[in-house]
Amino acid sequence: MIAIVDYGMGNLRSVHKALERVGVEAQVTADPQEVLDASKIILPGVGAFRDCMHNLEESHLLEPVIRSIEAGKPFLGICLGLQLLFEESDEFGTHKGMGALPGRVQRFPDDIKDPQTGQPYPIPHMGWNTIEIKKETPLFAGIESGSFFYFVHSYYALPQDPNDIAATTPYGIEFACAVQRANIHAVQFHPEKSQEKGLQLLRNFGRLKD
Repeated sequence: MIAIVDYGMGNLRSVHKALERVGVEAQVTADPQEVLDASKIILPGVGAFRDCMHNLEESHLLEPVIRSIEAGKPFLGICLGLQLLFEESDEFGTHKGMGALPGRVQRFPDDIKDPQTGQPYPIPHMGWNTIEIKKETPLFAGIESGSFFYFVHSYYALPQDPNDIAATTPYGIEFACAVQRANIHAVQFHPEKSQEKGLQLLRNFGRLKD
């Protein structure tokens, strides 16, 4: 069973419905023991980094998620679920993350401009954008560089180890939109909102071996 971690923040139902569409069995749960018992973990997230970490701790879900990652279970972080993997974020001050991957999270610069129009890029980065696959992972089976995915975010991850970067996206700067290390997989975009390519990614996660 795949556990979709419910800590009060995230597009849980949308993720669950998308998994159902591709025939992947999952359950939304706020039960720490069910997270520990699950064979795979999905951590969606929307909102502020600080609030998400707080909710995970208050819901007694942070330790089960970290223990599941350390146990080698396939893990998929979505949007803020990617950012929470890192050591810290500077969103509304400096706040500690899970530290499963070395690196930090920071806001898009305000001064990045579209080279064609000369206008600043809007923040948040919202809408469809392409990805450039940097390393082959099972999550991207059947997905090509140049594929479009749907993004909504103002902050992005800066992995310390370049080998953790699975894909990048251009938005004035080139940022890591997907990371992977061993059993850890995470994407900054929303596969549940990304039509067929997003469904393919979720199908691929469902096929990962426990």
